[in-house]
This record gives sequence, C-alpha cells and structure tokens, in this order.
Amino acid sequence: MFDTVRDDLAATLDEIREAGLFKPERVIGTPQSAAVTVTGGGTPGEVLNFCANNYLGLADHPEVLTAAKDALDRWGYGMASVRFICGTQDVHKELEERLSAFLGQEDTILYSSCFDANGGVFETLLDERDAVISDALNHASIIDGIRLCKARRHRYANRDLADLEQQLKESQDARRRLIVTDGVFSMDGYVAPLREICDLADRYNAMVMVDDSHAVGFVGANGRGTPELHGVLDRVDIITGTLGKALGGASGGYVAARREIVALLRQRSRPYLFSNSLAPVIAAASLKVLDLVEQSNELRERLAANTALFRSKMTEAGFEILPGDHPIAPVMIGDAAKAGRLAELLLERGVYVIGFSYPVVPHGQARIRVQLSAAHTTEDVERAVAAFIDARAALGE
Repeated sequence: MFDTVRDDLAATLDEIREAGLFKPERVIGTPQSAAVTVTGGGTPGEVLNFCANNYLGLADHPEVLTAAKDALDRWGYGMASVRFICGTQDVHKELEERLSAFLGQEDTILYSSCFDANGGVFETLLDERDAVISDALNHASIIDGIRLCKARRHRYANRDLADLEQQLKESQDARRRLIVTDGVFSMDGYVAPLREICDLADRYNAMVMVDDSHAVGFVGANGRGTPELHGVLDRVDIITGTLGKALGGASGGYVAARREIVALLRQRSRPYLFSNSLAPVIAAASLKVLDLVEQSNELRERLAANTALFRSKMTEAGFEILPGDHPIAPVMIGDAAKAGRLAELLLERGVYVIGFSYPVVPHGQARIRVQLSAAHTTEDVERAVAAFIDARAALGE
C-alpha cells in the first residue's frame, strides 16, 4: 500500500518545491543568541540571527543557564509522569504562583507548550450550547483547539470591532460566549484592540481569552503583555502564553485565568491530563527569567530601541514594512519564490532570516519576518539593514 502513498507524497512535495513554498530546516551549531553558527549547505558560518523569538535575549543569559544547571542537580532531568500522578514538584507550583502574580490572574496551570494550552481550553469550557468568536488571523493552535470543541464557531475579520459586534449579536442565544484573540498577531506584529474588545464583551456578556505569546515579557510598562498595555488585566478572563519566546525560549506554556477555570482545566483538560509534566529544569530557569524581567526595564528598553532603529532605517531605504512598533517587523515582498531567494541572499551576507509564504501567510503576501532582540547591538541592526539593501540589488530589484 505505501508504494502508492509514497508516489502521492513525493508528487505533493515536488509541487511545494516548484511553487517556491518548500521550507528547509537549517541546522544551528551554537546556542541560540544574537549571532549563531549555521552549518551545512555552503553557508558562511557565523551569522546574525534576526528570526528567533528570543526577544529579550535570555535564551543564553548566564543567570538563566546557572539556574538551569542548579535545577538539574536539585530536581533531576524529567518527571516521567503527568501532573496528577507523580509529576508535580514544588518548582511547578512555585512557577504557577509566580506567573499568576506577574500576569495579574487568580491561578495558572502549566502545559508542555502553548499549543497544548490552547488545545486544552475550548473543549473543557464549551459545548454545543455555547459559542466561540475568534479573530480570523488567530494562531493555528487556537484554530485547532476550537475544532476540538462542539461550540458554534463564529469568526470576525482581523481586529474588526464592527464585525466582532455583529458576531456577538448573532450568538446571543448561546449559553456561554468566548471571544478569543491573539494579543499580537505573529505574522504582522499587529496588536489586538483589547480595551475595545473587553468593552464589547461587557456589553454582550461574553468572556475574553488572549493568547499573549508574542507579548509577555516585553509589551506593557512592566512586560505583562497586551492586557497591561491596554489597562485590562482585570477584565481578561483567560490568558494563554509560552515560556518558549521572550521568557527564556525553551518550551512550555500556560493558562492564567479565573480560579474556577484553572481548577476545571486541571480535572478535564486532555493535553494536561495526558502529557508529561514540564521538565523541572525549565520551570526553575523560568523562575529566574521572571526575576530578570521584574527587576529591570533595561532589556525591554534595548529591544524597543533596536526595533525603532530597524524600522526607521528600512523605511528610509524604501522597503515596505507593516506599520507598528512591535519587534516583529515584516518586510513585505509579495511573491513567495522571491521572498525565499531574498532570504538565501541575506544568509550569504551573514544575516539569518526566513521567507514566509503560503500557507503560513495568505497567497501574494510573502514576506521576510524580521524579529529584533535585546541581544542585538546597534551595529548588528545597521549591518542587517545594509545586507537587505545589498541583497535587494543582487535580486535585481
């Protein structure tokens, strides 16, 4: 049987390559940092990394590494269990308490990833009597999580408050309604209008859920994310997020929410009940990350300065960058094959970025998603801009 399947799969892979949509995986031979060594494929060795979610530069921070090493000695390597059997240590409970306090929520539950967190919320809280109202550009994990539940599904155009209100009007017969949005949309760097969303939720008696993976740690006055930015920390019912981006860059996710919601998730959420506990070394290192985030604004300020510099320099050079001030800075190209070729030319010039194309973004909206980090220096940013200019010329643009 598989001989037939093999031919079909090979044909599909050929189609992906011919369309310029194939996504190769490059191998990094060093720790994640502002500069990394890329091995294989005739690449130049050490390159500047402008495509990681390492927003605060904490993935290789010496204090985080020390905390991780100490945790291995104290807590061991892994739990070999789910939480409710024998997979809960003091360090897991401490991290949940710290995240609750940091995010201004009543309780927090840890997951092995934010994908799992989003996959475990909707089926637990909603059934066929309910409705979920989701932003059209929400992350794939939200889309997949919604598919797992039996609630009626409503979708509103990205950040379109009039469309959201219409969906709320059309779902007024539902027992429960949950509005769900990304805090920051990962392909565009756009921020959701949370204050207005909460206003509509109050008006129509709906709950609000925010996936804040691309914001927690550096958005808001104290890095508490988009709810803090918009002054609605006490009005958002559910916050999901990851430890795998600004908060150290390892893995793990969480749901921070009303106390009763978290309590029910511990009893019914399938990704929580049937997945191994977060490795204790990650939990312990994440506690150190929270210490660093809470102690100083220095990293957030450096990230903001790098972001402003890159965006202004690239705009001056004539590149189209989606507006905003988030460290996700999408350089719009349009054609998928051209975006892929530009990324290759940039790598040859010592700048590691990735071309994003369908199905990650819509057809005709291919881009280079540049991501700034507090680990970058001013010279790194200026070198990246110069590489873009040179690569564009080599591309014949």
